Amino acid sequence: MRKLALPDEILLKIEKPARYIGGEVNSVTKDPAQVDIRFAMCFPDVYEIGMSHLGLQILYDMFNRREDVWCERVYSPWVDLHKIMRERKIPLFALESQDPVRDFDFLGITIQYEMCYTNILQILDLSQIPLHSTSRTDEDPIVIGGGPCAYNPEPLAEFFDLFYIGEGEIVYDELLDAYNQYRQEGKTRVEFLERAAEIPGIYVPRFYEPSYHEDGTLSSFDPVSPHAPAAVKKQIAMNMDDIVYPMSPVVPFIKATQDRVVLEIQRGCIRGCRFCQAGMIYRPTRERSVDILKQYAKTMLDHTGHEEICLSSLSSSDYSGLQELVTFLIEEYQGKGINISLPSLRIDAFSLDAMQKVQDIRKSSLTFAPEAGSQRMRDVINKGLTEEDILDGAGQAFAGGWSKVKLYFMLGLPTETDEDMREIAVLADKVARKYYELPKEQRHGKCQITASTSFFVPKPFTPFQWASMCPAEEYVRRASVVKHAFADQLNRKSLKYNWHDAEVTVLEGVFARGDRRVGKVLEEAYRLGCLFDSWTETFHNELWVRAFENTGVDPAFYTIRSRSEEELFPWDFIETGVSRQFLRREWERAMEGTVTPNCRQQCSGCGAAEFGGGVCYEGKN
Repeated sequence: MRKLALPDEILLKIEKPARYIGGEVNSVTKDPAQVDIRFAMCFPDVYEIGMSHLGLQILYDMFNRREDVWCERVYSPWVDLHKIMRERKIPLFALESQDPVRDFDFLGITIQYEMCYTNILQILDLSQIPLHSTSRTDEDPIVIGGGPCAYNPEPLAEFFDLFYIGEGEIVYDELLDAYNQYRQEGKTRVEFLERAAEIPGIYVPRFYEPSYHEDGTLSSFDPVSPHAPAAVKKQIAMNMDDIVYPMSPVVPFIKATQDRVVLEIQRGCIRGCRFCQAGMIYRPTRERSVDILKQYAKTMLDHTGHEEICLSSLSSSDYSGLQELVTFLIEEYQGKGINISLPSLRIDAFSLDAMQKVQDIRKSSLTFAPEAGSQRMRDVINKGLTEEDILDGAGQAFAGGWSKVKLYFMLGLPTETDEDMREIAVLADKVARKYYELPKEQRHGKCQITASTSFFVPKPFTPFQWASMCPAEEYVRRASVVKHAFADQLNRKSLKYNWHDAEVTVLEGVFARGDRRVGKVLEEAYRLGCLFDSWTETFHNELWVRAFENTGVDPAFYTIRSRSEEELFPWDFIETGVSRQFLRREWERAMEGTVTPNCRQQCSGCGAAEFGGGVCYEGKN
């Protein structure tokens, strides 16, 4: 019988003990004596969130296909267990073996959003691994980070030995082979890091030195080791059919956020929304073939027992084989108790027809993401969506039987006026009017239009990386403008308005665009008790305010300050393929309100064609 790291006495007093016991269907167990490398793969949030992350499942499967590697999983203990582990000095452990993380060779942490940063320190702290990479010895695991937030790794630079920039399928094998060689030759930790720095896509923070101007902006960022390149280039998979995919993903014991088979149909996005980091850093768009996806669906359903298939991508409607794939899935699985979910769709006649066949319309709501209320603002952000598109889609949806619609918007976008804000409520009301245009006998009671606004955060490697943010109180004022506009609408009883937390948004902005100097704020915030900052019930803004005061760091420098065209950014040493010149050109087009065609309509010369494939080369063979 497996020995658990936590005794029954603790498991019985904490929330959801199944988060911590491992042993799920399709989890991988190996003999530690038969492997050379032990890798703890971490998602720094609770089990249910981490188990829903496809990227972690892909790497888990890929690593465990190697006979010389055993990859296990670790997640952030919830606050109840965190307290017990600290009090009793219980080291954080991996799920499969229940062994302490500090005994592993690698600790890999996927960094998906800024508000998990204190959880990263929790993982290191509870694992009894020194927080600072320079304090670690040959006895400590190599701590490596990856994921979208690794595209500005600087706020976390002190805490990681390595960052992997790009998609994990490309150079991880080379890195693990180099580690094996380093161990066999008895080389030091620093010697391995020097070798790692020579591998494309690997960034070793200790081998780089930032310098600053008197005004606090970055003056230079240079390698201080002959092993470290001046620029680190992202690694991406160009042939999506040739890379590994988890045919037997781990099935969670408790309900995860996304408890279903996930078919990743493509990577990247052709749209070029100017606020969207994913749309820029994952260029060029690359598709999986329909035939491969058909095989994946059958195999994964057989191996998991899941009752739902989700088609995953940044913009599923732009997948060229969508009609063929959806038709196949409907014909193959209709009547077999298998649901099909189609997120990230642009609402058109085909999409609505497909969803009508696969969803229980009475229970489900449709989601549109206009992002801005006025056409002027949608042109500024390059949304490529007109009011006519939105209202036509809503009208077709209502005629098809839906009566619930969710609308997602952003507040605080560059050039936004109060009139643009009020247009959010006006657009929501126009959507409701489309419902009441239906003959009464075709309606299903009242419609329900829920509009939600998040506050805009300028992200690295987007055209809006030069934009300034608002103070928290200004975000609150803007939400108030929208709220009052909703109260003025004719169909206000059918409308509901929600908005994001302004104080969280300011923090996201600091860490999205921060440099190494904000690392000490993060460390101080964790010391003061900040943890699970992305959860409303555990977010304590007053502690963050104190952390900034205690460290003498001004958050406004990273958020409110405007940036010149020439300013050197902390992330400029990373090459994503999308050129800074293209991003600046898109910023200027945004200021003019000029729309840029999507990648299939016309190439705009962003630079991603240098990867030699994907949408950039469609039809050129």
